[in-house]
Amino acid sequence: MALAPITRVTGRGVFVPGDDIDTDRIIPARFMKCVTFDGLGQYMFYDVRFHEDGTPKDHPLNDPRFAGASVLLSGENFGCGSSREHAPQAMYRFGIRAVVAESFAEIFFGNSVTLGMPCVTATRAQIAEMARLIETDPQTPVTVDVANSTVAVGERVFPVTVRESAREALTQGRWDPIAELLEADEAIRQTAARLPYL
Repeated sequence: MALAPITRVTGRGVFVPGDDIDTDRIIPARFMKCVTFDGLGQYMFYDVRFHEDGTPKDHPLNDPRFAGASVLLSGENFGCGSSREHAPQAMYRFGIRAVVAESFAEIFFGNSVTLGMPCVTATRAQIAEMARLIETDPQTPVTVDVANSTVAVGERVFPVTVRESAREALTQGRWDPIAELLEADEAIRQTAARLPYL
């Protein structure tokens, strides 16, 4: 049985400006000492969100107007740096369900799609306008329409790019390869039974 298809994600948006935001910035390495990913959300962007004494810095993710936002907007080459899976995992556990950026690092993109967290690309001008609309009214709903390659911010609809392989995987409920492998359990057993060396 396939996973639930993800054709669209709707929530409120938050703009985290900057290019080349790397995975160490998304989740500092010292927080990666964990057996599961469950507690990582609280450490997302920790070093840019908090002072050493734990008091919050001035950052969009600490702004009460954007509390609970689930669609993150950013700049170019988002998720670059090390290949740590912890970065998209931390974002997902923080509550982010889709990312709109100018471009993505390849491994971050793949890890995000495997979590069912769409990453779509838009132009710098589009993202600036989306950010302006969100800043004007943080309650404005943002819909990332994976099936139709658009992002709607309130009444404004922006054409964006959704990589075809990701669109197929998400909209057909085939975004988690481990789930697909488990789904094929019986076929794997039958094949293994026919192999003379097993």
